[in-house]
Amino acid sequence: MADKQLDRSIRALAAALRDGSVTAEGLIEEAIAGHDQRGEALQAYKHWDPDRARREARAVDVLIGAGHDAGPLMGLPLSIKDIYGVAGMPICAGTPKELPETWRKEGPVVGALRRGLGIVMGKSHTVELAFGGVGATRHWPAPRNPWDGEAHRVCGGSSAGAGVSLAEGSAVVAMGSDTGGSVRIPASVTGTVGLKTTIRRWSVEGIVPLSANFDTPGPLTRSVEDVVAAFAAIDPAHDDVEALFGELEGVSAADLRLGICDEHFWDDCEAGIAEGVMAAVDELTAAGARLERLAFPEAGEARERFMGASLFGVEALSFIEEYYPERYATVDPNVGVRMEAGRGVLALDYVTQSRKVRELADRADRRLAKVDVLVAPTVPISPPSLDQIESADSYAWANGMMTRNTQPINLLECCAITLPVALDGRGLPVGLQLIARRGQDERLLAAALACERALGTARERLGRPPLAPD
Repeated sequence: MADKQLDRSIRALAAALRDGSVTAEGLIEEAIAGHDQRGEALQAYKHWDPDRARREARAVDVLIGAGHDAGPLMGLPLSIKDIYGVAGMPICAGTPKELPETWRKEGPVVGALRRGLGIVMGKSHTVELAFGGVGATRHWPAPRNPWDGEAHRVCGGSSAGAGVSLAEGSAVVAMGSDTGGSVRIPASVTGTVGLKTTIRRWSVEGIVPLSANFDTPGPLTRSVEDVVAAFAAIDPAHDDVEALFGELEGVSAADLRLGICDEHFWDDCEAGIAEGVMAAVDELTAAGARLERLAFPEAGEARERFMGASLFGVEALSFIEEYYPERYATVDPNVGVRMEAGRGVLALDYVTQSRKVRELADRADRRLAKVDVLVAPTVPISPPSLDQIESADSYAWANGMMTRNTQPINLLECCAITLPVALDGRGLPVGLQLIARRGQDERLLAAALACERALGTARERLGRPPLAPD
C-alpha cells in the first residue's frame, strides 16, 4: 500500500502545512476519501460532515498563507465522541434521538481544539450515555473492528467509533472520554494509543455526564508522539508543543523503573495477551529498564467496592431521572440493567464505599511513588463478535472483562495510557497499559514516549489492519 500524506505524524504534518508542501484542503480530501472507502463498513460516525470540513480547510489554508499559526492541530482532521458539544453539530450521546440544543455548547476541551483550528470531521459513535465497555448499542450501528476482515467484532466502548476513525484515516486525533476505561479499551482493541488524564485535570464542561466523580476527557491517536501533540494542544498548562517534547524527550527506556504486580491484571488473559505484553516488557528491560515487583491489592479491592455500591449506576440513574426521565423507557437494556442496579443502593452504602475508594486511591498513590509506571495488559480478552454478545449474560460477561483492568485505574485516580505492542492469538491488537500516580501526566507521557521509541509505533509492530483503506 502506498503511504498517504496523513500517515505522517502530527508534528510532520504541521511542518508540511507551514512550509507549503501540503495543504489543509488536500489533507481533508484524503480524510474524506478514507471514510468514503471504508465508512459504510466500519460505521465510525454518528454524524459525518465533509462539506463543513472542506469549508474550514479552505479557510485554514488562507490563514496559513497569511502567516497565522494556531498550534499543532491546525488544519488537521479530528473526530469527536458524540457526548461532546460541538457548535452546529447534533448530539445524541448514544440515545435514540437528539438531546436539547443546550448540549451543543462547546466546553473547554472542544474549545481548545477549535481555537487551535483543528477540523472536526464529525461525531463518532458512543455507547448510550457512555455507559459500557464493549462498544455495541441497540439504537445505532455498532462500529466494526478493522482488525478482523471476516467477523464483525466490537471496537470497545464507550468511545466506540473513536479508534475506528483513526483506522479509516478520517482523523489523526479522536476525542473520547474515560470513566472506567472508555478511551483505553477502544484504543487497545483497535491498535491505537489512548490517554486517560488525571481526573479533573481537564474540564468536563460541555460533555454529557456519566459520573461526575470519574469522567475524564481523553484523546486517541495513532502513536504516543501524536498523543503528546494532542495533549499540548488541549492542556491548559502547555501552549508550546515543541517545549513539551523538550521536557519529555530526555527520558529513555534505560531511565525507567517499571513496576509489575501479581494481583488482578494478569488473571484469565486470553491467548497471546499476557504473552504479548510480557514480550514487550522484556524488550524494555533489554533496553535497560528496571523491572520491580510491586504489590497492588488496591486494584481488586477498588473494583469490588465499586461493584458493591454500583457507583456509576447510581450517578447515571440520577442524571437521567433528573433531566430526561421520559427517555428511561428507551434505554438500551444492557445499559438499563446497570442503571437499575443503582436504584437499590442505600445512601449509607454509597457514601461508605465512595469514601473507602478514596482511601484506596491514597494508598495506591503511595505505592506508585516507588516506580515510574506500573505495567499491565490493558484489556485481558479479545474483542468479541456481535453474535457472541447477543444475550444479556454474554454481554455482561464481556463488559466485565473488558473493563476489568482499566476501571480500577479511574477509581484509584491514577493517570494511564495504552499503547499497542502485539497481536493476540486471534490476530487482534494487544495493549500495554502504563499506569502512573495522579497528577503525574507529564511523567507518564515521558515514560510512554520512551517505550514507543524502544518498541516501535503501532504501524511498525502491528502493520495495517485488514480493513484499513487502500
